[in-house]
Amino acid sequence: MRKLLLYLIPLCLLSTNIFASLNVSSLNTTVILNKSTTAEVVETFLINITNSSVGTYLQDRQAINLTLTDWRNVLHTNLLIEHIINPNSSIADFSFLPGPIITQNGGNGQAILTMRYIVYNISTVQNVGPRKFDYIFNSAALNFEHTASGESLPQNARFNIIIPKGTELVSIYPEPDYPYPNFVGTYNNVTVFSWYQSEPLSKFTFSYLVTESLQDEVTNYFTSLYANYSQQIYLLIIILVGVLSVFVYVKVFV
Repeated sequence: MRKLLLYLIPLCLLSTNIFASLNVSSLNTTVILNKSTTAEVVETFLINITNSSVGTYLQDRQAINLTLTDWRNVLHTNLLIEHIINPNSSIADFSFLPGPIITQNGGNGQAILTMRYIVYNISTVQNVGPRKFDYIFNSAALNFEHTASGESLPQNARFNIIIPKGTELVSIYPEPDYPYPNFVGTYNNVTVFSWYQSEPLSKFTFSYLVTESLQDEVTNYFTSLYANYSQQIYLLIIILVGVLSVFVYVKVFV
């Protein structure tokens, strides 16, 4: 009997670990590019929750002081990180939202953790013609799994890039898993590109062409002018106000 108990106790502990768990089953990373060098990143993590772990997840979800590191410890994973980070810049407007549990048969469930943030200097810009700008994605910002052959998507992961409407794809490597190119091997009128699990990204390249309208060119010119000469503009306004004040004083009181 004693030997039987010694055998059953480890087996019970093993069963408890099997039926009480929280784990990340998939990752979806989306980079939303725009007509600037910043980008919005949205990352979703699908969590599998066993019946006996529902209470633990609900308790952690309601805790307002849990950090991202705390959630990594709860889920026992290193996958819960920002996967798009410019090593020479920073992120902003970070938010992290653990979603509600969607219950399935048997009392088990799933939940989605959503991470949002803004990444600066995600692209470099080259003026390639009149009102034409080539935006080149900085592949050094990719922070996925590092393998012996270089950067790679983890299993059960998906990486998406969305470019603005009206822009034109210039170069892409490796070819996306979605969508398929047309019959001449190009991606006309496509704004969403996706790569799936275990895709090698060590030689990743991506660039798109933005053609500015004449109105955008004028607006950007004056915006740039103001940004570069704001102090001089303020000084000129002060001088003009002073001169006008002296002129009014002389006309009225002299």
